[in-house]
Amino acid sequence: MPATPAWPPASTPRLFLDLPLGTDATPVIDGGAAHYLLGVMRMKAGDPVLLFDNRSGEWLAVVAGTAKRSLTLRVERQTRELEQVPDLWLCFAPVKKARLDWIIEKATELGVARLQPVITERTIVERVKSERLEAQIIEACEQCGRTALPTLAQPVKLPRLLEDWPAERALLFADEAGGVPLSRVDAPAPAAILTGPEGGFTDREREMLVAHAAVRRIALGPRILRAETAAIAATGLWMAQHGDWSAD
Repeated sequence: MPATPAWPPASTPRLFLDLPLGTDATPVIDGGAAHYLLGVMRMKAGDPVLLFDNRSGEWLAVVAGTAKRSLTLRVERQTRELEQVPDLWLCFAPVKKARLDWIIEKATELGVARLQPVITERTIVERVKSERLEAQIIEACEQCGRTALPTLAQPVKLPRLLEDWPAERALLFADEAGGVPLSRVDAPAPAAILTGPEGGFTDREREMLVAHAAVRRIALGPRILRAETAAIAATGLWMAQHGDWSAD
């Protein structure tokens, strides 16, 4: 007797919808998402789609009807509840477009709760296009299975960031001048990681950071890392030590 195929299949498309979802809801999909489902995936009535809304988790829907440039879905049941990601912020100096996109994508995949652009003295890219970064976040969440979008904060200058810093949250400063290996730093959530721009932090910024009560200097190995590499390496190390990468 042949085995019953898994439902929904692993190839089921997954989309974010910014509206409340629930059983028997009938959202209409148009625009780029409709083009993808109709033109690329060739979806037809009865085909499954996974949806998440950043409010209630993930839901299984099926195509109820199609038009030339839109399709209507019918939500059938909840497949996953809204996840609780580790309370880790990634504070990073914006870098050039492709590398910035890479930071956003990978930090989202790794489970960061908040993305905070920080303007430093050597930051080259001071204007951050929030709409483009939000699109990167959504695409990464659709791909990696997240049900909760990370928060994207507005850019802030480093002195203001430190001035308003919450006392209970450790700020792990990735200092190219040296520090304690992250594996030896006991900084569980709530925590944050701070990485700098291509040119690194200035001496004045370093003095400001070291003097702050919440800051702990960390080292990321013996080699000089690119800004985007440092951000993701530090995030991965923290997740392995204090995040949700273990079964505990």
